[in-house]
Amino acid sequence: MRVGVVALQGGVREHLELLESLGAETVPLRQPSDLVGADGLRVDAVVLPGGESSTIDRLLRLFELGDPLAHAIADGLPTLATCAGLIQLATTIEDPAPGQGSFGVLHVTVRRNAFGRQVDSAELELETSWGPARVAFIRAPAIVSYGPGVTPLAYLHDQIVGVQQGPIIGIACHPELTREPLFHERLLDSIA
Repeated sequence: MRVGVVALQGGVREHLELLESLGAETVPLRQPSDLVGADGLRVDAVVLPGGESSTIDRLLRLFELGDPLAHAIADGLPTLATCAGLIQLATTIEDPAPGQGSFGVLHVTVRRNAFGRQVDSAELELETSWGPARVAFIRAPAIVSYGPGVTPLAYLHDQIVGVQQGPIIGIACHPELTREPLFHERLLDSIA
């Protein structure tokens, strides 16, 4: 199993280490040729890590990785998106930064920084449809609405913070910071 981790900004190293501890081969994705070659996709799944969502969006465009990544995900590439990665996949961002876009492949509307500022960050036990998970919330987004084919996986304070749509898992938290394997295991399980 070869999993690419978008490596432009954010919690890249922690995702790489967690995936490797689960037996996956990992590839940092920095340019289109890391993702796609003449023979097709070079990875079996992808992780979009957290970080600063508008910065990640700009870097994806700058390094020309955004379009091929969006097409691969839309075509069914198993994907785990955490925090800012969730924002990048959403069809609608309720409060985008000036010029901020998204891939529009996950049928949700998100609100950035829904759980407060950096000082409001917390590590907690999150109940999910798949069982409990110890995760960190850092300036996390919330999912304010979702469309057909999207299944909520987790709630925090009555707000949706995790969903699945086919092979896409989108969560508002950071399991990689607590070394929580639940979501990464589900990603690996989805590789056919």
